[in-house]
Amino acid sequence: MKSYFVHPQAIVETSEIGEDSRIWAFAHVLPKAKIGSNCNINDHTFIENEVNIGNNVTVKSGVYIWDGVSIQDNVFIGPNVTFTNDIRPRSKQYPSEFHKTILEEWASIGANSTIVAGNTIGKYAMVGAGSVVTKNIPNNTLWYGNPAKFVSYICNCGENLSEGLRCPDCGKEYALESGFIVEN
Repeated sequence: MKSYFVHPQAIVETSEIGEDSRIWAFAHVLPKAKIGSNCNINDHTFIENEVNIGNNVTVKSGVYIWDGVSIQDNVFIGPNVTFTNDIRPRSKQYPSEFHKTILEEWASIGANSTIVAGNTIGKYAMVGAGSVVTKNIPNNTLWYGNPAKFVSYICNCGENLSEGLRCPDCGKEYALESGFIVEN
């Protein structure tokens, strides 16, 4: 007996799906894809073969996840986010290997953002709606625009940090080390 839910109008060709995950109507998941536990894969999504999705991941409607994308635990992917996996696409010409895109734990990607292949979005980072990510995004940072630009440092809870790198909401404190934010 399956310990996950697949809507009758979804096409799910993999059996590598964790407990309590839900895959909704008109989703198509290819045979080699891996989906963790307690994930929510919304309507009108496509997940290619060489895709790994961690636990507690939300993929909203209209998202296509191509070969080479790795999504770690607790990631949120907003509606109609676009991933790419080929920097120089040509019809009927395929690279020997697709560029790797990594979304680290607790990253959040806003609706209609585009993530260019080969970039990493760090832990607890947020990408604002409609942004175009053309380079790596460090952990605990907020970026938006086209191309996406750094806006502020953010707490693990998502709030903007004060100038002293303290969260006004939960009180957590951070420091900068070698240009990267770390928890105190």
